[in-house]
Amino acid sequence: MCPSYLRYVLAELCPSASLLDALMQQFRGSMNRARNFRVYFLLAVLAVAGLILLLREHRPSFLRPDLHLSAYVTTADGSVTVVDLVKLQAIARVAVGPGLSGMREHPTRAEVFGVSSGGGYVWILDCRSSQITARIPVGPLPYAIDFSPDGKRLFTTSSGSDTLLAIDVASRAIVAHAATGHEPVLARVTPDGKTVVVVNRRDASLGIHDAASLVRRGSVPVVAQPEAVVVLPDSSVAFVLSRSERRISVVDLRRGVLVTNLELAGKPTDMLLKPDGGELYVISPEAHGLQAINTWTHEMGDYMVLGSAPTRGVLSEDASLLYVSDTAAGRVTPVDIFNRRIVREAGKGFPVPAGDSPAALRFDPAENLLLIVSQGSGDLAVIRVRTNFLVTMIPVGDRPEELAVKLY
Repeated sequence: MCPSYLRYVLAELCPSASLLDALMQQFRGSMNRARNFRVYFLLAVLAVAGLILLLREHRPSFLRPDLHLSAYVTTADGSVTVVDLVKLQAIARVAVGPGLSGMREHPTRAEVFGVSSGGGYVWILDCRSSQITARIPVGPLPYAIDFSPDGKRLFTTSSGSDTLLAIDVASRAIVAHAATGHEPVLARVTPDGKTVVVVNRRDASLGIHDAASLVRRGSVPVVAQPEAVVVLPDSSVAFVLSRSERRISVVDLRRGVLVTNLELAGKPTDMLLKPDGGELYVISPEAHGLQAINTWTHEMGDYMVLGSAPTRGVLSEDASLLYVSDTAAGRVTPVDIFNRRIVREAGKGFPVPAGDSPAALRFDPAENLLLIVSQGSGDLAVIRVRTNFLVTMIPVGDRPEELAVKLY
């Protein structure tokens, strides 16, 4: 109500000037209190919203002071740089050994494992102390590791001695070993935990071993110089990739036979399996994009152009969002994989800068942060997933390569 009109009405009803002034003063006070209440209420809402955002994005430090979120990055000098992802700074540099490779966080223990190809051993880093607690000799030229589904066993290969080994994680003891084909570069456990598949690079074969005894049940010829393998969730089929061939091999693990070799648009550098196993995404810098493969029918599906030299990728847990690093363009490309389009939404960053020659990339466990190793600049790029904006670049050392993330 307009104050002047209100004064006219009150003047007609209240001939006393003192009473009229008192009523008007009371009215103005109530109006000021209402305005102040709205301001205070708005400030309270903003404060609560800000607190919720902070709690969501920094949950470990706010809700549990004893919880920590860290990234681990290997460098060319044989060290691992430890990065605190709450404080967003490097907090330790741990000397490990020559030729670091295959680094992975343990699924349940506060430990990070990897191999020293030059030293011929598996190493274990304790996350709480940032110290190396064990070096387990496994033979010449190990390149990668994998854990059993329950995390109790670790599997690795010695490429120099053509051997597959199983290590008990608790005791650090080698509990089984077996002969493989020539130059085994990778061992992967099937999701059911019953089989270990071994990629034999010089033999161009995929060895199929019993996970308990490591006895070889069969060997299947695949593409030349194979380097990577993924297995469907039902443990029935494996896809084998070679970075030197424009083909990918499909192997039936139950029958132990080669199903087919699928032709690709270009030499691949990475492949990512959709969590339900329905599609396989193959990234190729030579073809400037990725191809989708139907894993049930083994048919080539959609092809997407993504940039100059797309190299590595990471897929969100719900398989809706795929980030691909582009080493030539120095950026990361967000892809809406459901709709097969690059994300260019208003209010979100695109392109997403990620330093010089970005390669390996990972999410944090809550998928709030995207972490990218920038090999050329020696940094760890931190991207806010919600906005696709670069938060910071953290120096980690010369020519960083492998990346692991651990919440403990």
